[in-house]
Amino acid sequence: MKKNIYDITKEELNLSPTFRAKQVFHWLYQKGVKSFKEMKNLPKSLKEELEKNYTISPLETIKVEKSKDGSKKYLFKLQDNHTIEAVLLPMKKEERDKEGKIVKEARYTVCVSTQVGCKVGCAFCLTAKGGFVRNLTPGEIVGQLLAIKEDNNIPANRRVNIVYMGMGEPLDNLENLAKAIKIFSDPDGLNISPRRQTVSTSGLAPKIKKLGEMNLGVLLAISLHAVDDKLRERLMPINKAYNIESVIKAVKEFPIDQRKRVMFEYLVIKDVNDDLKSAKKLVKLLNGIKAKVNLIYFNPYPNSPFQRPSEEKVREFQRYLLDKGILCTVRESKGLDISAACGQLKERESGSSIQKL
Repeated sequence: MKKNIYDITKEELNLSPTFRAKQVFHWLYQKGVKSFKEMKNLPKSLKEELEKNYTISPLETIKVEKSKDGSKKYLFKLQDNHTIEAVLLPMKKEERDKEGKIVKEARYTVCVSTQVGCKVGCAFCLTAKGGFVRNLTPGEIVGQLLAIKEDNNIPANRRVNIVYMGMGEPLDNLENLAKAIKIFSDPDGLNISPRRQTVSTSGLAPKIKKLGEMNLGVLLAISLHAVDDKLRERLMPINKAYNIESVIKAVKEFPIDQRKRVMFEYLVIKDVNDDLKSAKKLVKLLNGIKAKVNLIYFNPYPNSPFQRPSEEKVREFQRYLLDKGILCTVRESKGLDISAACGQLKERESGSSIQKL
């Protein structure tokens, strides 16, 4: 059976002479070709060999929703007809001078999925409602960004930020995740530095350690969402296996560029974890860690048992952390007018009903 060439690292192509693999990567990721015949500077025999062993299998885009803020939610169909989501988030608009010359390029972040469904089962997450189906291959992870860049005419040499924060738990698919990171960062391909790639995890402590040992150079984000084990177990059942203490220990041992910080994602939910008492506990918890806290408004979805917090509460929480010397940002909500919550577009398109917790 032929392999999807997007699943393969440059080294795994194992072509001779070695510069041929660089050429193949250039055609795939810089030129975006969809057939081996288009790889004009390759000898006919090599193109035939590639055709014999590999397919070029891009993802099929079946739905795109665009928000008034410019963000886009994509629903992709895989070869086995399962669907996954990814999101394009415009971070900064393009700026031009009076003559029309670009003085500042547009900046984007792309949020990609790593699994069909998810095993973790967070109470606030819509993806979990559909259960776990399977891991994505490296090529299916890579293919999300390729499709989004093509759809938005983002030049091949334009660097984007990648966050592994879509459907699924990235560290539950560590082997394929690591390969995708290598493919993204290959200088002969998309050339996206590992420092532009952030792996977000719900806190699989042993896998955090293993990711650190791989020394891939990526940034780390922890989906914390609660400051004591009782609440975190209610929100995130994974906490029963890997409690907050074990996660914090793994974070402290994780190798990270001295110029960077470990991100702690904190989903703020009305009357659940939005009080100053929680903020005080969070400060104590992060003592000794070069941390950045990202406060996220809970994105409501149909029949959710949770509600969006008030802006006043979120800003009060932020001010307390800043006053205590912890870098803290509030993620501005994007895509509220579309299927913003991860898994929402997939669930709506599949027609499945979401039961209240």
